Amino acid sequence: MSAATPLLNYINGTWCASAADCLPVINPATLDPLGQVPLSMAEEVDAAVQAGQAAFPGWRRIPPTDRVRYLFHLRQLLEQDREAIAHIITQECGKTLAESRGELQRAIENVEVACGIPMLMQGYNSEDIARGIDETMIRQPLGVTAIIAPFNFPGMIPFWFLPYAIACGNTCVIKPSEKVPLTMQRIMGLIHQLDLPPGVVNLVHGAKDAVDALLDHPLVRAISFVGSSPVARYVYSRAAAAGKRAQCQGGAKNPVIVLPDADMDMTTRIMADSAFGCAGQRCLAASIAITVGQAKDHFTEAIASVAENRKVGYGLEEGVQMGTVISAQSKLRIEALIQQGADEGAKILIDGRRPQIPGYEQGHFIRPTILQDLDPSSDLARTEIFGPVLSLIHLDTIEEAIALINRGQYGNMACLFTSSGAAARQFRYEAEAGNIGINIGVAAPMAFFPFSGWKDSFFGDLHGQGQHAVEFFTQTKVVIERWPQEWSRRF
Repeated sequence: MSAATPLLNYINGTWCASAADCLPVINPATLDPLGQVPLSMAEEVDAAVQAGQAAFPGWRRIPPTDRVRYLFHLRQLLEQDREAIAHIITQECGKTLAESRGELQRAIENVEVACGIPMLMQGYNSEDIARGIDETMIRQPLGVTAIIAPFNFPGMIPFWFLPYAIACGNTCVIKPSEKVPLTMQRIMGLIHQLDLPPGVVNLVHGAKDAVDALLDHPLVRAISFVGSSPVARYVYSRAAAAGKRAQCQGGAKNPVIVLPDADMDMTTRIMADSAFGCAGQRCLAASIAITVGQAKDHFTEAIASVAENRKVGYGLEEGVQMGTVISAQSKLRIEALIQQGADEGAKILIDGRRPQIPGYEQGHFIRPTILQDLDPSSDLARTEIFGPVLSLIHLDTIEEAIALINRGQYGNMACLFTSSGAAARQFRYEAEAGNIGINIGVAAPMAFFPFSGWKDSFFGDLHGQGQHAVEFFTQTKVVIERWPQEWSRRF
């Protein structure tokens, strides 16, 4: 497809041209045009939802053992097309090719877990709750569900939801980020090869108007969203007001505690990958390192050296360790926040602003940046930067560090580096975050665990992935029945 040709929606098993205006899709490293994404109108969203609604009665009646056969096939197609999809992710998202490959692996793992739906969505029963009366709980699908995906993991995050939704018997409408629509366009081509019943999976491109149309549509039963916390709150509030189920993953300000007894060399390498991987554009990126006691000097010197020497460039080139941020607007915002940290008293130990990357001087690059001695009470200590910026704070005890973590508004991830089992247990028990890492820099749950999140990092009750996803995409029905030869009576 030419970069000048608008992308197509996928509705009711057919590729459809949109009548809406388009936005350009730009490679953030080279600024080359990659495509045109349509800003689909409410009528086009309605067509996708209506297709899902029409497909639902027939799809839910297909036995789950047969529904997962489509997922087995999808897994095979994703494996075969993995390299091509990874290249698309890098081109439109800016991350390194290795990061894109890893993202696709996580997507495939969720498909594999969802293939267990015949067991995962089983109910339970109890016989003779009274004489001759039995009680059963069964799980049934909801209907039409919608996925509103972010820009930072265009190949992985839709798969926190999609395979579980359709395996449970629901139909689905996917709205990818208008910044990175090419990845899901490619994946939808694979889904088209599955020969699913028309309408089971639909794709609609667009921006806020398309999101609002999904939130307000009376036939959409459930919304799955990942994005910033302000938008997650908005999506959750509007969806809930319309009577829908909603699982809305928000932003984060992920803290990591480094104790003096940690393996400093390994801690430094892991922390650099956490803070600067994907250019810091992930909701599990380490953004604050809290050194305790004598850990300060060694860790500060080591992380500064690693940050300064990290190779930044175009993600498709060999040896590149960090790519771009997503847009010129993001770059300006991140650079402004770095300056805000300096204005609030932090020392810019490593300054990654306005780098010159040979051959890509116009790209949206920021090098790894370290702010030393950030004031824990400053505004920046509470602001999600969503870029390759690590702030350093020093405290005297682990108790002070945990207290600082628990005062934060976010609760997506918190990590601890130590060789003390007692300290690890204290931290695991007391830290108020949904994903906890012990000597782990990115506490990303495997596909068979929920992607947890607390406080302003998550709005809802059931998260993506694993058993939480199965519960979210099904509703329970309790059946109490009696088929007596003689009526029960009291004795």
